[in-house]
Amino acid sequence: MHADVHHLLHTVAAAELHSRTGEFRLPRADLRTRVGWTLVEVGLRLTAQGRDAAATRAAAFRPA
Repeated sequence: MHADVHHLLHTVAAAELHSRTGEFRLPRADLRTRVGWTLVEVGLRLTAQGRDAAATRAAAFRPA
């Protein structure tokens, strides 16, 4: 098969698949928003735990 014919067939197949994707799209904006805020919440919890643990270690340390 010639490269030009192969490229043309690939272009036609890709265009057909691309036109059919609209039927199967999921509402991703809501999912992205929920995942993003979940990651922010987890990050804030991790930093708060780290801050509390560091404060506990600093309070336990008493110089001689």
